[in-house]
Amino acid sequence: MMKDDVVASEVASVPPPAGTLARGVMRMLGPVAERARIPFRVVLAGGEVILDNAAPAFSIVFRTTKAQRNVALQGYVGLLESYFDGGIDIEGDLSSAFRAGFESGGDTVPNPIVSMRNRWHERRFSNRTAAQAKANAIFHYGLGEPFYRLWLDLPAMMYTCAYWKEGTTTLEEAQRNKMDHVCRKVRLAPGDTFVDVGSGWGGMLFHALEHYGAIGTGINATTRQVEETRAEIARRGLADRLKVVECDFREIPGQYDKLLSIGTLEHAGRDQLSEVIRAHADALKPGGLGVIHFIGHVGVFDTEFYIRRHIFPGGWIPSLAQAIEAMERFGLEVVDVENLRRHYALTLDCWAERFDRNWDAIQALDPQKFDERFRRTWRSYLRSCAEMFRVRNGSTHLFQVTVCKGGIGGSDYPMSRSFLYPPRA
Repeated sequence: MMKDDVVASEVASVPPPAGTLARGVMRMLGPVAERARIPFRVVLAGGEVILDNAAPAFSIVFRTTKAQRNVALQGYVGLLESYFDGGIDIEGDLSSAFRAGFESGGDTVPNPIVSMRNRWHERRFSNRTAAQAKANAIFHYGLGEPFYRLWLDLPAMMYTCAYWKEGTTTLEEAQRNKMDHVCRKVRLAPGDTFVDVGSGWGGMLFHALEHYGAIGTGINATTRQVEETRAEIARRGLADRLKVVECDFREIPGQYDKLLSIGTLEHAGRDQLSEVIRAHADALKPGGLGVIHFIGHVGVFDTEFYIRRHIFPGGWIPSLAQAIEAMERFGLEVVDVENLRRHYALTLDCWAERFDRNWDAIQALDPQKFDERFRRTWRSYLRSCAEMFRVRNGSTHLFQVTVCKGGIGGSDYPMSRSFLYPPRA
């Protein structure tokens, strides 16, 4: 049991005074029912119905009084963790449950116990050292290519926001769009050298070589992904043009004409953002172009605890302003900023649908690892993030920032965005 679990269990083991559990549950769920436009039902462990809207989109059914206590004490985090553990069932449309929470602003209500757990998590799982950063990456990305293959796009397996330009109908097409979109932004050309920071299973490396003739180096901290990517590079006979380096994101070797950093800054860590961006800047040759694609807050907020605890230990979402300030400090001129928040909602919808559709095959890979608790945790992660990016008043967005090392000259870069998608002949 991890320390933050011990803290939570100690707090949750102290029961509120008799008769207050239902009121504690209502203090959390009542405002959601009042503010959200989505009707739902709540049933306590003893069978008492405390919310019963007509035609509910979903029902929250408590199975234990412990789950009621967790919700009373820890709000929506207590609800989610009780759902993961089977103390609560959410019957009906899970996405609607998350949509109701976000629409009501329930995710923004501070909770002292959760705040305490989040502070402890930062002390225990900070990316301060390369060893802990690696362990944090392995926790999530070390689940193996067979697992991710069952719900990501094929063959690229891009585990980042896709680009749903008009007319796009499939996840595969949307991910190809994204790869082309960032390659065009940096004007990738035959013979260019580029570094792909956070290279996953090499989808961008292969795409950039095949379609743009560029020579790529991937940077990855997860041993299993590195081994799987190297095996695929060898299988394709491309070892003379592509390679993957296993290292921390603060230790990028060499300098390159172009830089693609797709989904890296979220894993820098709360206090390591400057170090990671400095490494990005150092990796570019003078005049080199880069795209830094990352989840960012509008404003400064704590990163969601349940995501850090159960999905991305050590993860931290910077604000757009913090990221840009660091880019400028280390000599990267900001050339363009694009917000793809709505694109991420659609991408996550596809991942969640494929995850559910292929759950039996996922579980068959390793029934002990991919058990019911894992299923509930990951369904919640994928569907809650889709609604987080979809909600109109949210603070979490997806940014692509185009940068130049040392600044753009008079004729070094097009004067408008029209070059990204020239008219067809």
